Amino acid sequence: MKSWWRKAPAAANDERLAAEAAVAGGTERALRRLEWTVIRRLDGLLQGDYRTLMRGAGLDLADLREYQHHDDVRHIDWNVTARLQTPHVRVFTEDREMAAWFVLDLSRSVDFGSGLKAKREISAGFVGVLARLLTRHGNRVGALVYGNDLEAVIPPRTGRRHVLHLLHAMEKRADKAEVAPVQKGMTRLDDLLKSAAALMPRRSTVFVVSDFLSEPGWERPLGQLVQRHEVIAVRLFDPLELELPDLGLVPLCDAETGEQLWVDTHDAGFRKRFARLASERETALRAALAKAGVDALELSTNDDLVEAIVRFADLRKRRTRSGSAGMKAVAA
Repeated sequence: MKSWWRKAPAAANDERLAAEAAVAGGTERALRRLEWTVIRRLDGLLQGDYRTLMRGAGLDLADLREYQHHDDVRHIDWNVTARLQTPHVRVFTEDREMAAWFVLDLSRSVDFGSGLKAKREISAGFVGVLARLLTRHGNRVGALVYGNDLEAVIPPRTGRRHVLHLLHAMEKRADKAEVAPVQKGMTRLDDLLKSAAALMPRRSTVFVVSDFLSEPGWERPLGQLVQRHEVIAVRLFDPLELELPDLGLVPLCDAETGEQLWVDTHDAGFRKRFARLASERETALRAALAKAGVDALELSTNDDLVEAIVRFADLRKRRTRSGSAGMKAVAA
């Protein structure tokens, strides 16, 4: 039977396979480096206390406590609420097995970095570390990859090979961004969050990894995602986005739209206005995340990844302990 499929030339196939092998080898080396330099230091800090850090879908009732603004309303115990005249929620013993999703904003703005690393590299390091820590203990991880739009959906699975597949998808997106034409308009983070809500049927831990440089309107979809899932915002930024040094006349390019302009950073008034606008944006962003009831981990391109994750873990533990202590005081 004659085949109508056109075969690629042998040389072209060899080049393609060599390129794929090179990318796979680079991803393997990157993960091995993370395992030796980061995961060995973190192992045991993020696993072992699922009730305080990353919640599974446990069914055993452990306690009752007063309702807080970030709690799932489906966990309200209406009998206790009616008796005490104050909303209370049920606290469950969390399963060790959990599903985690990484909602990855890999638009052009994450390519920026004023130092040795860009925001994209920090994002890949964070995802590699968390995914490997979780899958080593039997948990499943998946990802949604966003560039100009939703480009890939990686279903949750476990195992080291799956982590490599996830990192490889991020690497492919980086290679694609280098040759792709400049996108029209800014990132639409609201589309990504709406897609995440539609594609995650079961309650999961969701890491939204983004620099949050987006068109307005993502706050409402984020709040809706929080109603069903435990959401953690991993905010990427570079110090140069907050304050400009005195570098004289320099060209600036909008990574999202490609627009270019020259600015005089020697002008102290300009630098002051830039810092003021950046501060206002920071305040608005943190207020929006707090209003949605989302814990935020801020990752700078200058940060040590281990210290940042440990700092965030301590924050989560203190927050959970304060909630439990408040419930015990009410019960007393």
